[in-house]
Amino acid sequence: MSIRSHKTELFEQFARVAKALASGVRLEVLDLLAQKEYSVEALADMLGQSLQNMSRHLQVLKQAKLVHTRKEGNFVHYSLVDSDVSDLVSRLQAVSQKHLSEVDELLERFQSHTAEFEVVNIEDVIERAKQGDVIVLDVRPVGEFASGHLPHSTNIPLMQLENRLSELPKDKPVVAYCRGKYCLLAYAAVDFLKAHGLSAQRIGEGIIEWKLSRLSLEQS
Repeated sequence: MSIRSHKTELFEQFARVAKALASGVRLEVLDLLAQKEYSVEALADMLGQSLQNMSRHLQVLKQAKLVHTRKEGNFVHYSLVDSDVSDLVSRLQAVSQKHLSEVDELLERFQSHTAEFEVVNIEDVIERAKQGDVIVLDVRPVGEFASGHLPHSTNIPLMQLENRLSELPKDKPVVAYCRGKYCLLAYAAVDFLKAHGLSAQRIGEGIIEWKLSRLSLEQS
């Protein structure tokens, strides 16, 4: 076999991963699985997909060796094979934002797009939360919060924020975060909080980035 044939075969293997990523639904699945493992049913419900469609997407990811499965009773749970999958998705997102103006145009629909901490130091934020000087708000679902969160953070899922607004003191700044840099939950939360008279900002990173940087997270 010639060098040309070897190289063609090699790059076809790389293309297997690229093809698996060539779907907004599958990218969002990987984004969710960076938080915790999820069943097919849970993923289908969260992403508004039929079970049949979600199963097809997950099979594509499994065939590309990006996810693996664990069976529990009648349910099949999916998780990432390694944190480097999250790193790959994060790099893809960053390249997309750098070269596609449409990404910024979408983010600019949220006022909080320009309301991030200035060069935020997570350790400083955690210490401020420990001292009671700031409320660090995790707006992800309860199960994701339990799988890993910043120390001294408070969990109020975005969908519960309106009904639980009274739990947040109005005399302290709120710093919100969620799954990662491109998680819109924190964007929406900050816009909602500011519209209701609270001082709120969004941390420009999230669980995905902190896991990749080996930041110590708590579980509950």
